[in-house]
Amino acid sequence: MPVKILAVGKKHESWVADGIGRYEKRLRKPFDASWQLLPHSSREGDAARAEESERILAKLDRGAFVVLLDERGRNVDSPALARTLQGAFDSGRAVIVVIGGAYGVEDRVRERADFVWSLSQLVFPHQLVRLILAEQLYRAQEISAGRSYHHV
Repeated sequence: MPVKILAVGKKHESWVADGIGRYEKRLRKPFDASWQLLPHSSREGDAARAEESERILAKLDRGAFVVLLDERGRNVDSPALARTLQGAFDSGRAVIVVIGGAYGVEDRVRERADFVWSLSQLVFPHQLVRLILAEQLYRAQEISAGRSYHHV
């Protein structure tokens, strides 16, 4: 089963799709990825966050290992991310990565997550986060396999 990525927002912009495609061609089980885009709420603020969080929670499989991308999450290096994902795979759990909307997610999504991950203290546009995620999945795959893509 591929890593399922749930992202709130519009389809990938062409430059993002090209970049994601570059890494997805290299991804092999169990690091291969499938994307499911969830629509933005037409509301704003707390109402949008609530509606989008509900959509996200409805898509989370019961036993899945859920990774939430959130600026308040843990900032880890690539080897630690690789170990985290490999541990989930080794335990036989499906992996779902969640990218929330512009207003973030409610605490109940954060509480459901097994791992809350911050890419950086910087804030990135959602399209760029998608590309960074695809590259980091590839990097984690290569680290787990002991290949030389990642240099320590």
